[in-house]
Amino acid sequence: MSKRKASKHKIDRRLGENIWGRPKSSVNRRSYGPGQHGQRRKSKVSDFGIQLRAKQKLRGYYGDVTEKQFKRTYQEAASMKGDTGQNLIGLLEQRLDMIVYRAKFAPTIFSARQIVSHGHIRVNGVKCNIASRRVRPGDILTLGPKAKEMALIAEAQSLAERDVPDYVVAEADKATFVRVPTLDEVPYPVKMEPNLVVEFYSR
Repeated sequence: MSKRKASKHKIDRRLGENIWGRPKSSVNRRSYGPGQHGQRRKSKVSDFGIQLRAKQKLRGYYGDVTEKQFKRTYQEAASMKGDTGQNLIGLLEQRLDMIVYRAKFAPTIFSARQIVSHGHIRVNGVKCNIASRRVRPGDILTLGPKAKEMALIAEAQSLAERDVPDYVVAEADKATFVRVPTLDEVPYPVKMEPNLVVEFYSR
């Protein structure tokens, strides 16, 4: 499991956007970056800077995965047939921690990763604690016995700020991954630009 070294609110502020759409995000109060130089005048951003920002935003949204893991996912997307940007989004959405988050079993992607790593998720009846595991269409996720009593999961299911997307069918303690989504189907709170990520890695 990748280790997040920065607060998720600092990630928000560094990028200048509420990338998870949470009402508690500090960006809602302070739109400038963290630290003593956060309010300094912004200079013109180069093409490289724009591409880097798009990559960091996508990486951050999926739980601030490591650069090594993210690049490996990009390389796999590039080797597949079709549009590389769409393939990248599809692969990221197939991560086990992301399906747990999409099914509203967890309030944040970070807590979804924790629930998986603690062994509270079953995939087709088998316990799995690998957050980056690839979920296939038709796979069924269920909550373990202890997870059904967790207040964190009850809190997540009551959140009004996001809905379960069409490519995941969720019930009280079970979710089915129906299909790999396209970019337009993914409910991002902010605009994501995988085409710029492709340009960044294609340099």
